[in-house]
This record gives sequence, structure tokens and C-alpha cells, in this order.
Amino acid sequence: MFFYYLDLGWRSIKRTPFLSTLMVLAISIGIGITITTLNVYQMASINPAGERSSELFEVRLMSQANDTWEKINEQITYQDAFNLRSSEVPTRQTAMFASGAAVQTDDPEFVPLLEKIRVADSSFFSLFSVAFLYGGTWDADVDVNPRHQLVISETLNLKLFEGKNSVGNTLYLDRKPYQIVGVTKTWNPSPKYYDVNNGAFDESENIFVPFSLAPIEEYQSWGNNQSWKNESINTYAERLQSEMHWVQYWVELNSPAQIEDYKQWLARYVEQQKLIGRFERDDARGEISDVAEWLDINKVVPEDNKILVGLSVLFLLVCLVNMLGLLLAKFLKRASEVGVRRAIGASRGQIFSQHMIEVGLIGLGGGVLGLLWAWAALSTLSARFELEASLTQLDYSMWFVAPAIAVTASLVAGIYPAWRICTTNPSVYLKSQ
Repeated sequence: MFFYYLDLGWRSIKRTPFLSTLMVLAISIGIGITITTLNVYQMASINPAGERSSELFEVRLMSQANDTWEKINEQITYQDAFNLRSSEVPTRQTAMFASGAAVQTDDPEFVPLLEKIRVADSSFFSLFSVAFLYGGTWDADVDVNPRHQLVISETLNLKLFEGKNSVGNTLYLDRKPYQIVGVTKTWNPSPKYYDVNNGAFDESENIFVPFSLAPIEEYQSWGNNQSWKNESINTYAERLQSEMHWVQYWVELNSPAQIEDYKQWLARYVEQQKLIGRFERDDARGEISDVAEWLDINKVVPEDNKILVGLSVLFLLVCLVNMLGLLLAKFLKRASEVGVRRAIGASRGQIFSQHMIEVGLIGLGGGVLGLLWAWAALSTLSARFELEASLTQLDYSMWFVAPAIAVTASLVAGIYPAWRICTTNPSVYLKSQ
């Protein structure tokens, strides 16, 4: 019976092409706008750390003076990062910051590239579950005794070495030779939760170098640099000893007991810094936040996105109201035909089912067309406004969500028109015949 009603519904749609097209367009526009905003919201709100979200913690310190900002800073100073590395409580930990350099190879014909660099400890890769295609990270000893080694991404390896195993090769950063010890597999978490201060939806860096090399090579910070203190900083060594906030710090804590132990360790560190006169505030403290809390604190998903999703749903409701009116006009137009069917034995339930299946077909068409609208809108946003690809890429789930929303919404809109036509008194139309 379902396929019979499906055939009747398709014939009815073909008999009124103009009216049917209007309804498909109405639902598709509503679905297109809704899916566009919903896709951006979903891509922005994904927790990229997955199951490890509750084990990875960003560390912050209230280290500024009393007469400065009241909010705890999202980053810490180099000297605090250096001191925090002495803790034995975390399973893994890493200090890091963003930098960059001109990249060259041994090929004299190679045109230098300007690449972003992540300056970090060796634990960075295991802490954030970064897999390797070739080799691995530098030895933990390099975090203390610096050597000129680096890790590159699969993307950069493909560009520089045609995807071959480049471990052992030499790469030059600002003309200084570094030995490649590892090549990571493609890894580009979105949002880039390990450093949301410097572009939450920027792509991950292609080069990673040891944090221990910072005092030697004097890597410049390519991220946010904030200081509450008016200091004269003329040399890199002075910068390292300054109260400038430019370093991010993450730790891995695998149990509630370990979390509590680290909080106590931080509290002792703060008290120690108070004693030597660095942390002046009465409310000086250390704080840790897991990935979900960290994304929320930094408002990676702005409230505006939620409002836009709500407005798009309201627009979809307006489209459904218009569709309801068109369906009512379409169904009542063939009331005489329904009256004859009722007279020869068709039940109200059968009439209702037939019209609801027709509505479902219209909704399915609107959903598919709405997906095309959404894809076009996201492509336009990406090209015209240079938004990050991670935000404007149509998520695979939307290919199922959009038709489901369209069909469901259409069926809801079609309940009243279908009910009206199946409750029509057939005798009125039989007399007119």
C-alpha cells in the first residue's frame, strides 16, 4: 500500500508542478539557512580531544599585580613555564608557544618558505595523541640538553620530500641546520584547542622544535604577547625573565587524585612566588581547566552562533507556515476527487496516509535542494570572507540531518491540511457531480 500511495503522491506532484515547486523551494530555503548556521555551530563546538578531554588540562596563573587586570591570564610567563616543568605530578606536560621561520632545504633551487612553528617539549606529541608517519619525537633528554632537531608534518614532508621518509635529512630554519627526527601523520584538530589564544580555527603548525632551544635561537613569539608590567626589554634574555605572558602550558592528569595533587602543587608554587615577591595579589592562584572547560572559557563557540541557529530555526518555521497554506490550497482543490474515493470505500486513514506520503516526498525534495543551498552558502562564505576551512566544510552528518529535518518538518506542516481533506463530507461533492 505504501508504494501505491507513493505513486499517487508523485502523480499529484506532477499534476501541479508550479505549486509543488513553490513548496519545495519554500522548505529548501528554510533548510538551507538552518543547515548553514547549524553546520558552522557544530564545527565550532566539536570537542577535538574526544575521550581524553577530561585528562588534558591547561594551566594558568594569577601572577599580575593588584592594580592590573582582574581576570586570570590565558597564558603564562616563560619563567613560570620553566619552573612548572619541574613538577613530577603530571603524567605528561609541555610548555609551548607559536613562532615561525624561513624554511630551506639542501636543494639550491628550492625557494624558501615562511612556515609557522610550534616550540614545545617532546611530550607534546604523546600528550595530544599526535601519530607519526616516520620516526618520532626527539629524546626527552633534548628538553634539558638542547639539540637542533625538529619534527615536520606529513603536509610539509610531501611538499619538500615528495612524501618520502625524510628522517635524518637536514632542514634549515632561518639558515640554521636542523635534523629531521620525525614526520607526523595529518593532524589538524578543530578547534585548535591547545592554543585557542592565537587562532582557534587556524591550521596546526607544520614544524615542531624543542622548547629548550628558545634561549639559544631566540625564537620570536608569533602569538599574543601581554604584560601587566612596564618593563624595559632590550634583549631576549630580559624577555625570558620578564612578566610578559606568551607561553601556553598543558598537563595530563589521569585520575581525580592526580588532579588534586597537582592543584596542591600549584598552590605551593604560588605561595613560593609570593615569598620571593613576584605574585603580589591576595587572590594569586593557579587554575587548571580541561579541554571542554577551556573551550567554554575562551568562548570558542560565541553566543552569536547560538542566536543565529535560533533565528534560522524561526525562519524555517516561517517557511513551514507558507508551505502549510500552499498544501491546504492544493489538497482542497481536489476535494471532489477525494469525495469520490471516500464514497467507493476509502477510509479517512487511507486518505490521510496518502496525503502525508505526498507531503513527505515534497519535504525530501526540499531537503536535498536545501543541502545544495547550504553547500553553496558555505563555499561562498569560505571564498568571499576567507573563513577557516574547518568552519565552512559541510559536515558529513548534515547529509542525513538535512533530509531528516526537512521530511519531519514537512510532515508536521502537512498534518492539518491532510486532516482537513480526509474529514471532508463526500456527499457534498457527489451531489455536485
